[in-house]
Amino acid sequence: MRIVLFGPPGAGKGTQAHRLADRMDLALIATGDIFRANVANDTDLGREAKAYMSKGELVPDDVVVRMVLERLDEEDVHHGFILDGFPRTLPQAQALENALAERNRPLDAVLKFVIPDEVAVKRLAGRRTCRRCQRTYNVEFKPPRVEGVCDVCGGELHQREDDSEEMVRHRLEVYHQDTEPLDFYFWERGLLRQVEAEGTEDQVTERALKAISDLAEGD
Repeated sequence: MRIVLFGPPGAGKGTQAHRLADRMDLALIATGDIFRANVANDTDLGREAKAYMSKGELVPDDVVVRMVLERLDEEDVHHGFILDGFPRTLPQAQALENALAERNRPLDAVLKFVIPDEVAVKRLAGRRTCRRCQRTYNVEFKPPRVEGVCDVCGGELHQREDDSEEMVRHRLEVYHQDTEPLDFYFWERGLLRQVEAEGTEDQVTERALKAISDLAEGD
C-alpha cells in the first residue's frame, strides 16, 4: 500500500506517520527527517535546505523531488510506504505521480489531517525536540518526565527555531497558499480521504486506519 499524509503544521502527521508505518508494516519516508539529517551533517544539500527551513519556507522543488525519488528506489519501499512531508506543491505532486507511474506503483490513498489553525499554533509553540534523537514532546499536552530532558535517550530538549509562534503562523500561511490547493488535485484522482486530527494519538490513528479500511491488503 502506498499512502501520502498531508495537512497543516501541527496536525500530528509525523507522529501518525510512524504509528501507521508500524501498524501496517510499511516503509516510512519522512522528508523532514532527511532534511534535518543533512543539516546536522552540514552537507551541500543541508546548507541549501537550511536557508529555507530556518525561515519556515519550503525547500525548492528540485531539491526535494530529487531526494524523494532516490528514496523511492530503495528496496524497503517496494512493498509499500507511508510518505510524510511530500508533496507540498503541485509540481511536487505531479513529479511524484509521474515517478510512481514509471515504476508501476501508483498511490492508493492520500490522508489529509484536518485541524484548526489555533490548535496547530498551540501544539507547535509548545513543542520541544530532543537534540539527540529528535523525539518530540509538548510542554502542555505531552511533557517529558523531567523538564528539558528526553525520556528515551536523556538528550537536551529545545524549541526549534521554526516552532516559535511567529514562525508557526508563517508556516500556516505558506501551507494554505502552497499545499492546501493539493486538495483538489488528489480529490480529482479519487485519492483524498480526510482525518480529524484533534484528540489523542490513539484516536487519530484509529480514524486514519478506518479511512483506508476499504483498501485491499497489499498490492
